[in-house]
Amino acid sequence: MLKNYQIPKDFLWGGAIAANQAEGAHDIGGKGKSIADVHKYYPNKSNSEIQMEQQNGMTVSQIEDNLADKEGYYPKRHGIDFYHTYYDDLALLAEMGFKNFRTSIDWTRIFPTGEEEEPNEEGLKFYDKLIDRIIELGMEPIISILHYETPINISLKYGGWHNRKVADLFYKYGKVVLDRYKDKVKYWIVINQINLVGFEPFNSTAIPYDAVDNYEKATYQAIHNQFVASAKLKKYAEVVNPEMQIGTMVSDVTVYPASSKPDDVELAFKKNRMEYYYTDVQFFGEYPQYALNYFKENNIHIDITEEDKQILKENTIDYLAISYYYTDTADASKNTLKQTSTTPNPNVESSPWGWAIDPQGLYISLSTFWDRYKKPLMIAENGLGMYDEIEDGKIHDDYRIEYLSAHLSAMKEAMYDGADIFAYCAWGPIDIVSCSSAQMNKRYGFIHVDLDNEGNGSGKRMKKDSFDWYKKVIETNGAEL
Repeated sequence: MLKNYQIPKDFLWGGAIAANQAEGAHDIGGKGKSIADVHKYYPNKSNSEIQMEQQNGMTVSQIEDNLADKEGYYPKRHGIDFYHTYYDDLALLAEMGFKNFRTSIDWTRIFPTGEEEEPNEEGLKFYDKLIDRIIELGMEPIISILHYETPINISLKYGGWHNRKVADLFYKYGKVVLDRYKDKVKYWIVINQINLVGFEPFNSTAIPYDAVDNYEKATYQAIHNQFVASAKLKKYAEVVNPEMQIGTMVSDVTVYPASSKPDDVELAFKKNRMEYYYTDVQFFGEYPQYALNYFKENNIHIDITEEDKQILKENTIDYLAISYYYTDTADASKNTLKQTSTTPNPNVESSPWGWAIDPQGLYISLSTFWDRYKKPLMIAENGLGMYDEIEDGKIHDDYRIEYLSAHLSAMKEAMYDGADIFAYCAWGPIDIVSCSSAQMNKRYGFIHVDLDNEGNGSGKRMKKDSFDWYKKVIETNGAEL
C-alpha cells in the first residue's frame, strides 16, 4: 500500500535556483550582459500584466533602450548577491540535509558576448569554487548549461536561436564546461524548460519578435537548433566521461478537458501531445508525425538536414527533468492548439499569480512521462510562489508546507506505481528574483531574504517555518510529510 511505500535510500532531496535570478554581480568578473539583464521591473503593473509582458517577448528597440536605461531597476542584475553569499547560503541548505543542489552556469560569465575565442577564466574560477563548495557540503551538483542566460549580443547580432550559428556558439560553450567539470558533475540539464516558447518566447529563444517575419516559425526553428546542440553535447559527453548523465528539461503544462464533451477531450489530448513532441524528439530521436503535420498545416518550414536527423537519432538523452507548478483546461469553444490558449480550472484554488494548485496533476504528469519513455525522472522544479508576511520576527508559511506536502505525496504515489524518480528539487529554496515577473516578493523559499522588489533591504537570511519541515522530510526520507 502507498502509506507503506519507502522512497529509495539514495534518493536525492534538494532544491534548485538559476544563476540569472540569484547571483547578481552583473558587472563583476568579466561577465557580459545576458537576456536576463534586460528584464525590467514594472512597479505599477499588476501580476497578470507582468506575466503578459513575458508572453509578448521583446523588440530590438526595447532591448537597446533597456541596455541604455540608467533610471529603471533590473532585478536580475542584482539577484540576492549569491555570487558573494553562496558559501554561507549553501551551508544553510546543507543544514536542512540537502542531497542535491541544482543551479546553472551563466553563459555570459564564460563567454561574455558568446563569440569570444577563449573562455573567461575568472568566470570559470567562480564556478570552480561554487561546485567545490556544493560537493564539500555533501550535495550532488545538478548543473543546467543554459537557464535563460543567452548573451544579449546573440539577440542583437544573430537574431537569437533560430540562427544556426548560435547553436555552434552554444556547443563551444557547452564543451568548455563539460571538460572543466567532467569529474565533478554527474547530472547535467542542457537547456532549462526547452518547451516554454509560448509562455516565455524571449527567455527560451532570445529572438526579438520584430527581428523575424514569422515568429512562430522562427521559434520552432530555434527549438530544433537547441535539439541538435543538445544531441551534439550528449555525444561529446560520452567521450569526455561516459558516466555523466545528460538530461533534457520541460515545464509540465498539462491540460485537462474542460468537460466530457468529445471536442474538449480531443483538444486537450492534442494540446498535451504537442507538449510531448519536445521530449519525443529527444528520446525517440526523430520528429513524430503529428508534429510534422502541425508544421505543414501551419506553413511552418523547419530546416532539418540529414546530418541533423542522424545526430538526433544516435544521441538520445539519458533522463527527463520536469518543472511542475500548475495545470489548466482546454475548452474547444474558445481555446486553440496554441500553448498559451487555455482556460483556468474552476475546481482548484490558485496562487496570487493565477497558478492552479493541483498536486494530483503531478502524479498524472510523472506517471504519463514514465509510461511514455521509461526513462529516469527528476523533479527539477516544484514550489509555491506566495507573499510572505513577517510576524513577531518569524514567517509562518503553513501554506507552503501544505502545498509541498501534497505534491510530495503525489510524487510518492507515482513512484509506488513504478515511476523511476531519482531526485526532487524544491524551487527557490532560498528566496530569489522571480523568473516570470522579476519580483522579489513572489517568494518560494524555506529561507527568507530581506530584499524588496526594487532591491531595498539588508539581504539578511532568515529561516521560515518550512525550513524545519523540509529538514524533517529529508531526515525521514519522505516518510514524514
